[in-house]
Amino acid sequence: MALSPPTNRSWKRRGVWLLGGAIVCYLGVLIVLPFLENRLLYHPVRAAEDWLPPPNARVQDVELRSSNGTRLHAWWCPVKDWQPEHGAMLYCHGNAGNLSYRGQAVALWQQALGISVLIFDYPGYGRSEGTPTEAGCYAAADAAYECLTQKMNVPADRILLFGGSLGGGVAVDLASRQRHRALILVRTFTSIPDAAQSVYPWLPARWLVRNRFDNLEKIARCGRPAFIAHGTTDRLIPFAQGKRLFEAAGEPKRFLAMAGLDHNDSLSPEFFSALRSFLDETTPVKLEQATTAGTKAN
Repeated sequence: MALSPPTNRSWKRRGVWLLGGAIVCYLGVLIVLPFLENRLLYHPVRAAEDWLPPPNARVQDVELRSSNGTRLHAWWCPVKDWQPEHGAMLYCHGNAGNLSYRGQAVALWQQALGISVLIFDYPGYGRSEGTPTEAGCYAAADAAYECLTQKMNVPADRILLFGGSLGGGVAVDLASRQRHRALILVRTFTSIPDAAQSVYPWLPARWLVRNRFDNLEKIARCGRPAFIAHGTTDRLIPFAQGKRLFEAAGEPKRFLAMAGLDHNDSLSPEFFSALRSFLDETTPVKLEQATTAGTKAN
C-alpha cells in the first residue's frame, strides 16, 4: 500500500510545532540563565581539590579577614632583601582555579620587575572561606590592600595594582577608591554585561546578569597611571573592549596591542619591556635588578 505524500497542511502543522518548541526552549534558557550566572562566571578550585606548591621557599602564607569577617588566604611573595619602601604588587587573578595556579606567574613577574607580590584568593577559592560574589571579590581586595599598607607598612604610592581578566574588574574597583602607584590591566573587559553579550550574542545577556564589574564607568576615577594590554585575537574578551577601557582611562596611560595573542596565551618579553618603560617614565621607583620573562598572567 503506497503512502500518501505529506499535505501542505501537515507541513505547516509541523513547522508551527517546531517553532513553538524553539520558543519554549529559548524562554527556558532566559529563565534558567540568571540562576546559573555565578557558576558561569566564577570557577573556583578549593585547595582540597587541587593545590600547587609555592614557587620558592620565601613564600609566606597570610591570613586576611574581609569586612564581613570572612577568612581569606593569600601568599606573600617577597624578593630577596625586601623592605617596605621598595613597594609591592597586589595581584588580582582571574576567575578560575586558585592562587596556587599562579605561583610560576608570580615568580616570573618578580623576575621581570624585581618586585614583591601579594596574591590573594577570592571567597570560595583555594583556602579562602565563603562563596564568590562581586562584593566578596571587592572586599577581598580591600583586605589585601589593608594588609600591605597597614601591616606591612608599604607606602600606598609604591603599590602596583595588577588585574588579569576578571581580576581586572577587582583591580579597577580598588584603584578607583585607593591610592596606588599604577594600575596594570591585562585582557580585561569593559563590564560583565558587555562581556556576557559578547559570549552569548543570541541572548539579551546584558539585561540578565546581576554581576556588573563596571570597569568602563570606574576607570576614569582611578587617577593614577594606567597600563592596559590586550591580545588582538582574544576569543573570550574582544580586543575592542580593551581599547574602550584605554580610551576611558585618564592620563598618563599606555595601551599595548599584543599581536596574535589569545586570552590565555603567555605574555611576551615585549610586554614586560613596555611596562617597565612606562613605569620608569611615569612613576620612577628604584627596583631590584630584573630580567625580562614571559608568563601567563591571569
